[in-house]
Amino acid sequence: QVQLVESGGGLAQPGGSLTLSCAASGFTFSDYAMAWARRAPGQGREWLCGIYADGHGTHYTEAVRGRFTISRDNANNMLYLHMTDVKAEDAGLYYCLKDKVRRPGLRITFNHYEFPGLGTQVTVSS
Repeated sequence: QVQLVESGGGLAQPGGSLTLSCAASGFTFSDYAMAWARRAPGQGREWLCGIYADGHGTHYTEAVRGRFTISRDNANNMLYLHMTDVKAEDAGLYYCLKDKVRRPGLRITFNHYEFPGLGTQVTVSS
């Protein structure tokens, strides 16, 4: 059974930093591309960034490029999102995503992923 447990959310000040973590289990983590998405208050889910299964390639949406960094530790089945220069619009519920299919490459749209976790909440306030 695939399990993704997000953590690390909390209160961030505008311009500040926060690092989110995702503990994965129930599948061979190193075989799957992974990603992060968020749901802002009153809005739908937004795919933010993704990383290849081997960690050697990433992709970011314009909204977070240059500010967020996605990384992974395949030895420990962990996915990370390091957020810097946090903005008010970054507030929301952040989800860790797993590609539905074991395959090469990286899909950059939400429909290719599953997200069984509960997410971790990020609040931005001074």
